[in-house]
Amino acid sequence: MATVVDKRGSKRYDTATKRIDTERSYALEEAVSLLKELPAAKFDETVDFSVRLGVDPKHADQMVRGAVVLPHGIGKSVRVAVFAKGEKEREAREAGADVVGAEDLVEKVQGGSIDFDTAVATPDLMGQVGRLGKILGPRGLMPNPKLGTVTFDVGRAVREAKAGKVEFRVDKAGNVHVPIGKRSFDAEKIAGNAMALIEALVRAKPAASKGTYLRSITVSTTMGPGITIDAQRVANLFKK
Repeated sequence: MATVVDKRGSKRYDTATKRIDTERSYALEEAVSLLKELPAAKFDETVDFSVRLGVDPKHADQMVRGAVVLPHGIGKSVRVAVFAKGEKEREAREAGADVVGAEDLVEKVQGGSIDFDTAVATPDLMGQVGRLGKILGPRGLMPNPKLGTVTFDVGRAVREAKAGKVEFRVDKAGNVHVPIGKRSFDAEKIAGNAMALIEALVRAKPAASKGTYLRSITVSTTMGPGITIDAQRVANLFKK
């Protein structure tokens, strides 16, 4: 279960809150610039991006899920495991995979060894990897063809994961929460990552979604208050 961070109750948080005009919605670049100006924590906080979508996830045809390679990475090293054998095992190692194996790796994971942040598998091994669903599924680590992590092009999958590929999935309330970098990033890089994520969300819009799709957008740091972004203004950038 994820740890819930209580951001409130500190002088730094209160000072940051007073800098934000809660009665208005900011342009994306303006919100990111403001975020960079707020008092910082003693560690390099993650920048979190939250989007409320106009979908009802209870209906299968309104589920929003996908992945995107952020152009400026996420500011952390990603440990990649690849379930492959033979030539594909060699390809994965050459691409920089941290853990590679076939039946032996399946057994390690079944034994509780999960020393990776994302997993890739070749289609021919999914019969065996499928047995790990109850272990990897709840952790969000199960390879999925829709996310490009079940593929014979393991070299590309590994390189994308290392470069800052992030997955997104709408929750039961219609929200998507994704890390888009670190507070130490330049404002331009944070904004660039945010736009890449929004573009991916727009492309993933279900045909069954009616009305306003990007309903609200908020950006924040791990220990900081949320800054509301003008969702309509962002949506207008993607109108044909």
